[in-house]
Amino acid sequence: MPEFTPESVVSALRWRYATKHFQADRKIPAETWAALEETLVLTPSSFGLQPWKFLVIENPDVRAALREKSWGQGQVTDASHLVVFATRTDVSQEDIDNWVSKLSEVQSTPAEALAPMKGMIEGFVGSMPVEARQAWNTRQVYIALGQFMTAAALMGVDTCPLEGLDPSAYDEILGLKESGYATAVACAVGYRSESDHTAARPKARFDAGQLIEKIS
Repeated sequence: MPEFTPESVVSALRWRYATKHFQADRKIPAETWAALEETLVLTPSSFGLQPWKFLVIENPDVRAALREKSWGQGQVTDASHLVVFATRTDVSQEDIDNWVSKLSEVQSTPAEALAPMKGMIEGFVGSMPVEARQAWNTRQVYIALGQFMTAAALMGVDTCPLEGLDPSAYDEILGLKESGYATAVACAVGYRSESDHTAARPKARFDAGQLIEKIS
């Protein structure tokens, strides 16, 4: 297991910022990108349901179309990679069945032994209307985004989360309509340009005493 010191982790997070200008001609090495994709796969989720899909947009024409629906933000086309985080629009019985089947397979546990857990998931999910289920799924997508951005910083890779976009237009361009998935957020990934003056700006953060309250 690789070890990071407390200092190295904090240093990487202080180095990270929402990159505004990327080096368009610099690509992330294949082995680094493979590791970043694995961080997406390893993202934790409630009950382990993984209510998401991560779309890595490689087609330059598609990225150009998405840029038009992202307030013209250059990160969409200039970064080495672009990931669109799509959320499940519902949690169906099939979703639950598929997850329990996978869990049974990976952990070599008989399906009947997982029946109580399956019933608990079904009860929780069934207690919410479909709109609440999609909102629940979308909140979990941000866990994936946070883990992805943190892992990127630890690897010396820059990111920029993108909410300034038209989700419905993204869905149309990416063929997500009626797919059971919907765009939640995107993230540009690559290496900062030397011309990006925002890189040198100090982070404006409230003091820990204002943000962290300890209950003794």
